[in-house]
Amino acid sequence: MILTFGIVAYNACRYLPSLLSDLKKQDYPHSLIQVILVDSMSTDNTKSIMLHFADEEKDFKQIVVLDNPNRILAAGWNVLLKHVAGDAILRIDAHASIPKDFIKKNVQYLQKGYDICGGKVLSLQIEQGMWQQTLLATENSMFGGSFAAFRRSDKVREVSTLAFAIYRKKVFESVGFYNEKLVRTEDNEMHYRMRTAGYKFYFNPNIISYRFSRNSLYRLIKQKFLNGYWIGLTMGICPACFSLFHFVPFLFIISIIFCTILYLCGFKVFFIVLILSYLIVAILMALATYLRNRITCRFAVLLPLIFLLLHISYGIGTLVGLIKMPFWICYSSQEDE
Repeated sequence: MILTFGIVAYNACRYLPSLLSDLKKQDYPHSLIQVILVDSMSTDNTKSIMLHFADEEKDFKQIVVLDNPNRILAAGWNVLLKHVAGDAILRIDAHASIPKDFIKKNVQYLQKGYDICGGKVLSLQIEQGMWQQTLLATENSMFGGSFAAFRRSDKVREVSTLAFAIYRKKVFESVGFYNEKLVRTEDNEMHYRMRTAGYKFYFNPNIISYRFSRNSLYRLIKQKFLNGYWIGLTMGICPACFSLFHFVPFLFIISIIFCTILYLCGFKVFFIVLILSYLIVAILMALATYLRNRITCRFAVLLPLIFLLLHISYGIGTLVGLIKMPFWICYSSQEDE
């Protein structure tokens, strides 16, 4: 099977050489791999790294370097999809790492008759300091990270979405291109269209890949805010592409606002119950995270606060996105005319 291995990158010079090194080590026949590298107008030497790789590596079927003038990820993947020569497409983020059998396992699973499949994606830190390891433990925990099956499950099963997945080319030919209005939720909307078209997502935990997480609390908070923000905006385009879990932080923010109003009106019990309930759960989840990861105790005591900051930033992001959504939809419609 001829495979197209795709990467869309923006200012990824810190991570891209490692990922391309992983690609060179793949035990799947290189003569069956088309590599498409898309640069989203980077201001660092990302494109130079891509061009150097294309010049140096001659055993792959083809290496193509393309430009994404619109810069956003959805537009970059649309550029890539127009140049696919393989029977299947393997989508990888630039901030990722893959073991040498990653492509082979994906292709083997696809050849069992599935149209979309993928495996478990674990978070890593490029820096090894104890503070960075604390942030990594937070991101890998269910309370601070994600409920997605591709992050948690250890069973082969059908799931609703995947990351770093392999798709038969016909899937994209059937559902079309990514929605370029979406900056961070393009996968949610695309996977919804795929499910609606009858395609199933099959998960195999034996397929492992890694994603490098943010290495500072500020960047992690910013990421969560923007994730929530784009969920709020995307509700105006495809509300069905999200589950209730996406709105738990938003509901937490609404609860805080509502209980604060009641507190100011003299009904203090609701606010107290909310805060105590969250505090108990946060402490228990922090203890579980500490025991699982054996992080330094002085950082572990900060876990409840880190959880709170991430949940608040995500929830506020969703709230802001929902407020802005009608205006964003109106502006987008005007741009289309």
